[in-house]
Amino acid sequence: MANIKDVYKPEKGWGIKPMDAANHHKLLCHSILNSALEKAEKKIEDIDIFSFSQGPGLPPCLQVGKDFSLSLAQKMKKPLYGVNHPVAHIEIGKLTTRAKDPVILYVSGGNTQVTSLVDKKYRIFGETEDIGIGNALDKFAREVGLNFPGGPEIEKLALQGKYIELPYVVKGMDLSFTGIVTDALRKAKKEKLEDVCLSLQETCFAMLAEVTERALAHSGKEEVLLTGGVAANKRLQEMLEIMCKERGAKFYSVPHVYAMDNGTMISWLGVLAHKSKQKTFGEKNDINPTWRTDEVDVNWV
Repeated sequence: MANIKDVYKPEKGWGIKPMDAANHHKLLCHSILNSALEKAEKKIEDIDIFSFSQGPGLPPCLQVGKDFSLSLAQKMKKPLYGVNHPVAHIEIGKLTTRAKDPVILYVSGGNTQVTSLVDKKYRIFGETEDIGIGNALDKFAREVGLNFPGGPEIEKLALQGKYIELPYVVKGMDLSFTGIVTDALRKAKKEKLEDVCLSLQETCFAMLAEVTERALAHSGKEEVLLTGGVAANKRLQEMLEIMCKERGAKFYSVPHVYAMDNGTMISWLGVLAHKSKQKTFGEKNDINPTWRTDEVDVNWV
């Protein structure tokens, strides 16, 4: 697989600006495609199908992906599939780990969900009520002057930290992160940054582990899959692995190279859509910035 990418990074001190990110994608889409073809030792004529992230996501970025892939598919007269971004994270995790029927903890910048496959849909057991865990970590990191993305920077500092109490917010099966970040920022003004980083991780990850464990108990399943960008965090992996061991369940984590957003996961879900004879994406179709995980018909399983 030729997993070529170039990650957009905002200016220091700023969050992601949708139009800047979209312009980054537009400038690099042709060179990324050429690099991927070169690495795979293929020509564009060898490609049988095309796929792109139809949603959810930032509309300007989704639009660039749609326009580029649609132009390629039309030029090459090949089928095009618009796929769901979170489901792509799930399916690449299942492919690379060989997990069969797991409870899935999907954690990324914009999404935090505990889900599992039931009756041809990924049903949501619990999710964030405000921002995703990745955005929560990035927001904290940005405000205290750390580099983007913030998760890896917080993870490094946490190795030298000691625990201090932060709010723990689990509401039934759902979670909330904004209040925790606000309190962490307040404490960062008077406590050691390493201590706040460790405490932020420990608190948020314990919340995630709790909700995942409850979903595991409720569903009666025997596997847990961790996927999405935040899945690269070693401490989160460790906490979930301990929980699974205590419950006699198998724990899987998507390989680091496929944890962050990547073209391979979008391509693989396009393959699954094609094999299951799903409808192709047409010129009259559009992006779907609010497309939920549990709205996707999982006909390939």
